[in-house]
Amino acid sequence: MANGRGAGKFGQGRAGWRFFGSELKRWREAAGLTQQELALRVFCSGSYIGQFETGIRRPQPEVAQRIDEELKSDGFFGRMCDELINGSLNVHYFTESAYKKGLSEYFAEAAYLEGLAHAIREYAPVFVPGLLQTEAYARAVFLAGYPGLSDAEIESRVAARLERQGILEDPTKPLLWAVIDENTIRRKVGGASVMSEQLMHVARLARARRITLQVLPFEVAVPALSGSLKLMAFADAPVVAYSEAAHSGGLMDDPARVAALERAYDLTMATALPPAASLELVQSVAAGYASECGWTS
Repeated sequence: MANGRGAGKFGQGRAGWRFFGSELKRWREAAGLTQQELALRVFCSGSYIGQFETGIRRPQPEVAQRIDEELKSDGFFGRMCDELINGSLNVHYFTESAYKKGLSEYFAEAAYLEGLAHAIREYAPVFVPGLLQTEAYARAVFLAGYPGLSDAEIESRVAARLERQGILEDPTKPLLWAVIDENTIRRKVGGASVMSEQLMHVARLARARRITLQVLPFEVAVPALSGSLKLMAFADAPVVAYSEAAHSGGLMDDPARVAALERAYDLTMATALPPAASLELVQSVAAGYASECGWTS
């Protein structure tokens, strides 16, 4: 059965990984194995197998090879994994449930995984991270970035961003560590009143120990990271990285590449201000914006 399919028929990107997952489920069930039973044989977790089957995650080649050995699939999953990884420069994982109205399509997969992560480390060089944005700040960001959208479309995007923040309702999970460039707190997004509200919101989360906050000061002339980065860690799956540029973004889970990004993030943390000094700076800048608006504490 496996030999009857040519590599070129596997497809690329989202459709290809969905097909990989559906075939994995079919072969596993034909072998009479549960997800957990197969997971034990290939040295991963049952939920990780479930993520393969739904197309949310892709296995590393060595895991695909072990799946072939256990399911006696004659190298089918190894060849398919190789084709999907090496046959496309931008392979993403996607399920229909991941897409939500108001989310950019390129971010839908990352938003889904964000909700599964038990720890998130983020570096923000331009804007306050989306998970920490106030409504007014988010609206100002979208109005600047998408001036051609209707008011309804802007509000849909703002609502989707605020909905993502539901993962912070738990007092301890996920662990969220945010390193933001000093440029982020100095840029007057939406005006002084919007910035004062935004920075005080970030400060409240830091004071409540809901997030760990660091500011990368201007004195660090050359940051170890040159763009935005989100590292998502899971209880039973490898770390996934997400990087974003103008109106585009991509997930990365190649172990060597993720390890390099983690090292760069660690260097960024090491050169940033300590959390206490970062909080003090954010509060000071927020107070400056409030004074500009004529507000008094």
